[in-house]
Amino acid sequence: MKSLTGILLATALLVSCSDKKDDVNVQDLNQQFISAWNNKDADKLTALLADDAQFLQGETHFKGKSEVTDKWVKATLGTITDLKTNVVSSDVDSHLAYEAGTFSVDVMPSAPDQPHGIGEGNFILLWKKGADGAWKLSYAQLEDLPVQVKNQ
Repeated sequence: MKSLTGILLATALLVSCSDKKDDVNVQDLNQQFISAWNNKDADKLTALLADDAQFLQGETHFKGKSEVTDKWVKATLGTITDLKTNVVSSDVDSHLAYEAGTFSVDVMPSAPDQPHGIGEGNFILLWKKGADGAWKLSYAQLEDLPVQVKNQ
């Protein structure tokens, strides 16, 4: 009986250790993304995207790393600053990790005589672990409220 108990304990220890090595810190992944966005580092943002990345916002849907890079990252990177998130839900397993919650950004004026704006809304960032072991942003969804004028 003692040997059976020992085997069960050893098995449980091995299983828990193997699960831990597959875990990823989703907060770190999202911080890499947020830092790259706030530093206007399009190359870093592109490197974080999965080849099959998807971006959704309202009726907008971009598919694939190239389209997401060109139509979301490069097209909006210069218009948005100070990205912040407030996480409401997150989870991680050995192949998927996500965070979801609310976000806020400063929106640059579209013309010199226009005021700065504040954008807010909901987000989800979903990361997938690739066959090479690298975690990449696979899915980003933003649902935002209308931009409000920023009080200076």
